[in-house]
Amino acid sequence: MKKTFFLFIIFLFTQIPAQEKILFWPKGEMPNSKILASKTKKRKVLAELKEPELFAFLPTIKERDQKSVIIIPGGGYSKLTYDEGAFQIAKWMNTLGISAFVLNYRLPTSTDLIQREIAPLQDAQAAIKYIRKNAVQWGISPNLIGVVGTSAGGHLATSVSNISTDYTGLKGDLANISTIPDFAVLFCPVIDLGEFAHKGSRNSLLGENASEEKITEYSMQNRVTEKTPPTILFHNQDDTAVPPMNSILYYKAMTKNKVKGSLFIFPKGGHRFFVTDKNALSENWKKLCADWLETINNK
Repeated sequence: MKKTFFLFIIFLFTQIPAQEKILFWPKGEMPNSKILASKTKKRKVLAELKEPELFAFLPTIKERDQKSVIIIPGGGYSKLTYDEGAFQIAKWMNTLGISAFVLNYRLPTSTDLIQREIAPLQDAQAAIKYIRKNAVQWGISPNLIGVVGTSAGGHLATSVSNISTDYTGLKGDLANISTIPDFAVLFCPVIDLGEFAHKGSRNSLLGENASEEKITEYSMQNRVTEKTPPTILFHNQDDTAVPPMNSILYYKAMTKNKVKGSLFIFPKGGHRFFVTDKNALSENWKKLCADWLETINNK
């Protein structure tokens, strides 16, 4: 009996692929940290510093596509919502043969930061560089790396899609690797930090007394250019947390700049797009998204 149970446990764990946790900042090179910048830092304090990380979800080699995505969870820039907002989407991407990396990024509310608003962007940029550099070892293309953003994660996804300034400060062979993703998938994204803002996200990112200039600068519809990567957006009309005008403004800017993409707004669903949704209409996002991803080809 004990032997049978032991064999069952072995079988169970061999059927569940382990998610690899990756610390992608080179040791001692993470910028914008009061502790790392301090000349009087102590070993114990440094050891307790929480570093950003990636969780890798990889399809089997046989089923693996050349595309990959970095999934950026939301949480209003004050927390990170992993569950169905990130891990479940990662597993769903694997069913399409797409490798997925869930990003655990620094929040702008952290007391360790020197400059709050650029910390999430620095982590997203460094993650893209890291995956591009190591793409071959995962059997993926360095030129087919997308970002998937939900809610405030959508704001970070559009930030890294449109801000070309490299804030990582990384040197050596990482210095010249592009930080701009090749495509983007956005779910009820925070885009506008002005009239249609999710105020919690804005306050966490920019502070409660942000200037109009800073609000305009970080409203991502204002940063779209002809170099913005192809993007598909999903939103629900009854989303009371992040108004659908956020996606509309971004898509309008995409159209103006001739950026390829699509926008889908469903009548019901609130502030969510979960893999497990059973709404007869909005659950179609999965087919629409899968079909659109098929159009993203090798460059």
